[in-house]
Amino acid sequence: MGTRRTKRLGNLILAELGGLLARRVKDPRVAAVSLTAVDVAPDLSQAKVYFSVLDPSHSDQALAGLRAAAGFLRKELAANLRLKTMPRLVPVYDDSLIKAAHLDQVIRQARAQDEAAAEARGDDDPEEAAS
Repeated sequence: MGTRRTKRLGNLILAELGGLLARRVKDPRVAAVSLTAVDVAPDLSQAKVYFSVLDPSHSDQALAGLRAAAGFLRKELAANLRLKTMPRLVPVYDDSLIKAAHLDQVIRQARAQDEAAAEARGDDDPEEAAS
């Protein structure tokens, strides 16, 4: 949760960081990084920058690259957003997309099993059999 101000600042940081990563950061470790959210602390001391990568095995490399670029990014953000106090950037790997994909797979498998069981029983509609 956060105040309207911290949410707005988080959205501004997220938008600006995306552009900075694409245009100004040359580190190959962050080339395939997607920023998912920014959560700014109420006292504006830090901003957790949530990110994901296409290949989860590269998450440690991406984290190291973002940590290495954090100082540069903070300086650029402060200049671009004209903030008196710029929160310290803390990169955090966001595995929610992986968890969501796994959950989707489990649901699909359960549904396929229900349909197969209904077909074996001769039911026309597996939804009716479940109720």
